[in-house]
Amino acid sequence: MAYDRTLLSPDALQTFLTQHPAWKHEGGMIRRTYDAPSFLEGIAFVERVAKAAEAADHHPDIDIRWRKVTLALVTHDAGGLTPRDTALAAEADRLFSEGAAVR
Repeated sequence: MAYDRTLLSPDALQTFLTQHPAWKHEGGMIRRTYDAPSFLEGIAFVERVAKAAEAADHHPDIDIRWRKVTLALVTHDAGGLTPRDTALAAEADRLFSEGAAVR
């Protein structure tokens, strides 16, 4: 499947980071750690992100450490960050908030 591989401009990246301050630009990726209320809720969040990632055909690196879930995003085949990364990051934020609202 062909995707737009246009890299984010520095201004677009800064706008995203301003709007989503929990995300950090590190090592050419955007990264965020979520702190779930329990291990099982962290796993449920990962499942929601996995479904969104599969639908977008854009998959984050995921690290799970007890209640902490870290997502890292970069578009490898574009050689950097693209709008696909910020879109999935924003969706992950929404999914985490949605899970918090269900409790």
